[in-house]
Amino acid sequence: MRADVQAAVDKLFSDRPIRFFGIQERQRYETLTFALLTSAGQAAHAIAPAQYHDVDVGEAEPVKCLDNGLWLCIADDMRYTVLLSTHREHGAEAGVRIEITLAAGAASAEFVRRSFADIEDAVNAANCYRGKILSFDGDTNYRGWSRGLTVHKLPPVERANVILPDATLKLLDRNILNFVQHRAKLRQLGQSTRKGILLYGPPGTGKTHTIRYLASNLPGHTTLIITAAQVELLRAYTNLARLLQPAMVVIEDVDLIATDREMMGPCEESMLNMLLNEMDGLKEDADILFVLTTNRPEQLEGALADRPGRVDQAIEIPLPDDTGRRKLIKLYGKGLRLDESLIDEAVRRTRGVSAAFIKELMRRTAQAGIGRDGGATIGSADLGEALDDMLFASGKLNIKLLGGPQQARPEMVNG
Repeated sequence: MRADVQAAVDKLFSDRPIRFFGIQERQRYETLTFALLTSAGQAAHAIAPAQYHDVDVGEAEPVKCLDNGLWLCIADDMRYTVLLSTHREHGAEAGVRIEITLAAGAASAEFVRRSFADIEDAVNAANCYRGKILSFDGDTNYRGWSRGLTVHKLPPVERANVILPDATLKLLDRNILNFVQHRAKLRQLGQSTRKGILLYGPPGTGKTHTIRYLASNLPGHTTLIITAAQVELLRAYTNLARLLQPAMVVIEDVDLIATDREMMGPCEESMLNMLLNEMDGLKEDADILFVLTTNRPEQLEGALADRPGRVDQAIEIPLPDDTGRRKLIKLYGKGLRLDESLIDEAVRRTRGVSAAFIKELMRRTAQAGIGRDGGATIGSADLGEALDDMLFASGKLNIKLLGGPQQARPEMVNG
């Protein structure tokens, strides 16, 4: 929360200094203190230009965070000094240390208490990151040149662009959007406000797209995205979720860590236990949603999938039916000149494919049209060429990678 600390320090001290100095640290892992600054001779620290580093908080401009600085201030005839320094420990993320020094006395003690309370309140408010889509940097050995916390700038997803069966959309509404809307009343009635949702279905059906839709339509929620490779950071994620709640914690491909215990090694079992403990450890009034995704629900560990309070609702994200494929073809082919007869043909020839397959099919159909007449028209031959490349010319592996059907049907070949 370095950016929030910096904002609080700027508000508290930067508008009332007599003097401000940048301080040059002599060693990288040396944390500056007032005691060290009293050193003389060769051990003395040098005054230097202030050094800052940029922290991306998802806004147009990053927040400039100070590394080391010393303020000499006066307020209400009270003279005091403030020292901000970077605290580094080998193998750990950099932190911030702040010291305030002034003459002893009750008024001084109250001033220091109030100043640190204001800084703590600013961190707890966490205004820099609240309501955004976040994940920790992949570099777990943070050294100051990686980002630490990444803010994802994802385009909002409107409901009209979520192509799912009506029954699935109603489940999403009742169990997530309406649940969040009614949280306050549920809490008044003594009901739990934490929730676990499992989204399951074949690859490419739109689970990630659905999560983006939820993130776009949960008012005031911070979304934390955890990949299977980052589950070891789960405790840090849940701590951040508690700070930034209301929050949605997304764990993608949860089957990679929550498979049957008989198939686990000690590392996988440890990570599964961590996940279960974190989901169980939330207070009943926590405004936190856990959304888990999997392509292989049959392999999920029973302790995760079957126990109420960990997963409250499983929602299938299925392969698109005829109506869904028609909507997807129009959505992903909206820039193409597709007449109704060609749309009908595309719907007929894509039974059993995923949404991701249709998105790629529309791109390849457009490419075929460009190669034929510069894209002025799109015809059945262009659609057939794209389907041939995706389904028949490249083998079974290509079909699986693209989200194609389990087996090709005659209508896919000849329309």
